[in-house]
Amino acid sequence: MRIYLKLSANRILVDFNYQVKLVGALHKWLGSNAFHGKQALFSMSWLNGGRSADQQGLHFPNGATWFISAHESEFVKKIVGGILDDPTVAYGMSVTDLTLSDTPHFEGKKRFFLGSPVFVKYQNGGRQHHFTYKDPEADGLLTQSLKHKLRLAGLTDEGVIVQFDRQSSAAKTKLTTYRSIQNRVNFCPVIIQGSAEQLGFAWNVGIGNSTGIGFGSLI
Repeated sequence: MRIYLKLSANRILVDFNYQVKLVGALHKWLGSNAFHGKQALFSMSWLNGGRSADQQGLHFPNGATWFISAHESEFVKKIVGGILDDPTVAYGMSVTDLTLSDTPHFEGKKRFFLGSPVFVKYQNGGRQHHFTYKDPEADGLLTQSLKHKLRLAGLTDEGVIVQFDRQSSAAKTKLTTYRSIQNRVNFCPVIIQGSAEQLGFAWNVGIGNSTGIGFGSLI
């Protein structure tokens, strides 16, 4: 299930690295709940509708759009209740409208665009490596991550495959910062092969690492 949110215009300049503020708003809405400390089975997009303000930050003069998706309907209900209690987000922006959407039905193989860039990392001892769409190992890591989440949700992981669409002319990488940590992320569509249930699950929970802080959401 997905929540599409409309936000009011900002009153304070929005930082380029605003993800932490979105995460803060989301957890404020969730409040005390059973989801804290668990593997994230949800994803969220970045804000849409902004423009750069002299390289100092972002302005959203006409407001912004944002979506949050989750595998469990109870997660979504908690967020909706939290928004009704306190619609403020950050930077003077508040939720002005929300729309709920059921998970679409997908068949067999689907090319997805991104609501937020895909982050792929692998920890080996004390070293962490960030993979890009150019690395052939990235597909296996994306598939492994989705399979792990499917099993956590009690769903079958058999037959699911995730690949970057390396033929996309829009494919690129970018260095982003979250809580002073730099991450190399991918703006590249992905192709997922699997059952309708598996594809719908991926649409909700996202792909790759750190979906709970705004990476890997799918459109």
